[in-house]
Amino acid sequence: MKVTKFLLIGLISIGIQSIKAQEKKGLTLNEAINIVISKSSSIAFAKAKAETKNYESQMMKNNLYPDLRASGQFLQLSNANISSNLNSNSSNSPIAVNQVMLGQLSAGLPLFSGLKLKNSVMAASHQYSSEKARLEQTKENVVMEIIENYANLYRAQKAVVLITDNLKSAEQRVTDFTALEKNGIIARNDLLKAQLQQSKVQLALDEAYKNVSVFNYDLITLLKLPADFRIGIDENQFGNTRPINTINDVQEALENRKDLEAIHFLQKASENNIKIAQSAYYPSLNLTGGLIYLDLKNTLTVSNAMNFGVGLSYDISNIFKNGTNVKTAKSKALEVQESESILSEKIKTQVHEANENYNLALKQNLVYEQAIDQAKENYRIVKDKYDNGLSNTTELLEADVEQLNSKINYAYSKANVMLKYYEMQFEAGKLIQSFQLTKN
Repeated sequence: MKVTKFLLIGLISIGIQSIKAQEKKGLTLNEAINIVISKSSSIAFAKAKAETKNYESQMMKNNLYPDLRASGQFLQLSNANISSNLNSNSSNSPIAVNQVMLGQLSAGLPLFSGLKLKNSVMAASHQYSSEKARLEQTKENVVMEIIENYANLYRAQKAVVLITDNLKSAEQRVTDFTALEKNGIIARNDLLKAQLQQSKVQLALDEAYKNVSVFNYDLITLLKLPADFRIGIDENQFGNTRPINTINDVQEALENRKDLEAIHFLQKASENNIKIAQSAYYPSLNLTGGLIYLDLKNTLTVSNAMNFGVGLSYDISNIFKNGTNVKTAKSKALEVQESESILSEKIKTQVHEANENYNLALKQNLVYEQAIDQAKENYRIVKDKYDNGLSNTTELLEADVEQLNSKINYAYSKANVMLKYYEMQFEAGKLIQSFQLTKN
């Protein structure tokens, strides 16, 4: 008896935990965007790449500053004998030297290298700017992915609600038809049709539940939420549609798109790389200076020995060899230029298509909203005819399916309007601006 009691308590406890695990927690789209901006691995990776380019740019700037080197040596010699004309020893006997100290301080500053350093710094700076633009584009891409998953989850959840209601009606119809068939009022074939529809609705519900599970998992994975987190979506978020003909300007999109901006900075960097390659045709001029201290024990001491001057070097072979490097740099610059042109044309078509898709989604939403009343009225009429023997079971079931489809289509269209609106903002490079982001 005690075992049975404990087993019962255990089963109840498991049931309660299961119910809690399935509880949905409200999460607005704006909240989801804020979470993904702060937790996304893709964004973190893009930030790291941008930071790396920033450090590389700073390293390149350091080459503009003078090089300052200090070195010192203390050497123990093996009792070397040194003879010198400067020796004042009248016996001219060799001087025993067993230690030498040498200290040196040198500085160098490049004065001219064919503007190689200047263009190297500018190229590194433009590459950093390009990586920052790619970071912003990564944010746009991640946010768009969240919106798509959010819309898919809403559709799946709404389908579950509508199909569940329809399944209850289908089950009640089967119950009613079973009683009618037993009393010989309807043919067995009509009962089988009702049972078949019930089975189809059940399969559709199973499919909807599967979709909820898949889309919920995809979303919580992107948001790095606990594995048992079940997202609840308030459908009122999808009720505020924007006016028709909200058209984005193509020129504005070309200015806002961060992926195009990234290529634009790469184009500038490639132009600097051409000048870097061309700098090999010119000589290099450096300013040098230094200070030397020398102490050769018992023999010679040198202090305050300052030196300065200029150094000139020129690799004559570059006159013949460097042409290929310049052509390669120009070819790479042309590649970037053409890729920028291709993306610009692509953005124009993307913006136009996104505008058209949004306007179409608004129009479809209005049609689906009207279709609900039409399907509802149609079912009422067919049901009246069926009750009066003027229509058959097939027509009744078809009218019921149309009524369910109209509700599902309208729910989907509400999510589609929201999705197409944000796709339009995405193609115009203004998606992030559409949300109120929390400042970290």
